[in-house]
Amino acid sequence: MNIKIDIAQLLRILHDTPADQNIMLSGAHGIGKSEIVTQYFTEHGKRVVTLFLGQMSDPGDLIGLPDKSEGRTVFLPPYWWPIDGEPIVLFLDELNRARPELLQTVMDLTLNRKLAGRPLPAGSQVIAAINEGDQYQLTDLDPALVSRFNIYRFEPSPEEWIIWAKKNELDDRVVEFIANNKAWLDCNPKNKVIDTGIDKQPDRRAWKRVSDMLKGKPNLEKEDTRLLAGVVGIAAAHKFMEELPNGKKISGADLLNNYDWYIIQAIALPIHESSMLNEDIFQYLQTTNITNPATIGHNLSAYVKELASNNKGEALASFASNVTSGYYKKAITFITAFAPDILPLLMKYISSFKK
Repeated sequence: MNIKIDIAQLLRILHDTPADQNIMLSGAHGIGKSEIVTQYFTEHGKRVVTLFLGQMSDPGDLIGLPDKSEGRTVFLPPYWWPIDGEPIVLFLDELNRARPELLQTVMDLTLNRKLAGRPLPAGSQVIAAINEGDQYQLTDLDPALVSRFNIYRFEPSPEEWIIWAKKNELDDRVVEFIANNKAWLDCNPKNKVIDTGIDKQPDRRAWKRVSDMLKGKPNLEKEDTRLLAGVVGIAAAHKFMEELPNGKKISGADLLNNYDWYIIQAIALPIHESSMLNEDIFQYLQTTNITNPATIGHNLSAYVKELASNNKGEALASFASNVTSGYYKKAITFITAFAPDILPLLMKYISSFKK
């Protein structure tokens, strides 16, 4: 079993790995491998070329077509080749779906950074992604090829997906459902049968499509279950429709921006809903460009002190647990800067976790 990493750890690996070393990411489909790699390198000024090797039928699709016009056979550069001489990130998606003859071409690419004798620009990097599991139709990879990669099993956490979903303004109903039902993000947790790939199952890509569908539908009807079932499966669609909120719940943004209006309701929440509110507060601090930090910091401090004065120990413990989760570094930086007076109180609960 290869080492497991989440999104934060992947970003650090992408930063620390020299360009002359190859990276292979294994994991299920629809978890964001290509999106995260593309976004990271694009933000750092590198062009990312994604090649779906499982869709290529011939090495010529990868290395270009032969040309004999000069009296000898040379290969014309393929459409994606960097003719400007600038380094690229070559993302080889579906590597273990490629035909064996294509994999032979990849051998030279990963070892020498060459295709058909033509070198990639200096500083170019090769990253591959593969799927793992009996439900996929895969090609066995040669051990010599595997040895040329640093291999990581990519398993981003549901909390990271929720932060991403909020940043990208996915439909609140989808985000709230996953926040309350994290086990449904990547699969049907009640399904005891091995996924054959035929029966529709929920995954991150599918929940994004559900969000896109719901953006124009403020009110859902029972018949909409069929619409969603084609995206995430029957069980997930029924579960989602059953848990649609009947009324608006308090959000972190509500409490921190309109403290006096919501604090009484917030203090009265049962522990499960209080834990959800605490998590939403950290997600808000993590994903929002806050323009009134002094006010937000004051209200945050008042909320935590109110929990303490009302003997809401479990709620305080759930609030403190978000500090140690590792997902909310920006939020913790905000607390340190604008609500530092609550840090001793939080440290009391954090230290109790370690005993």
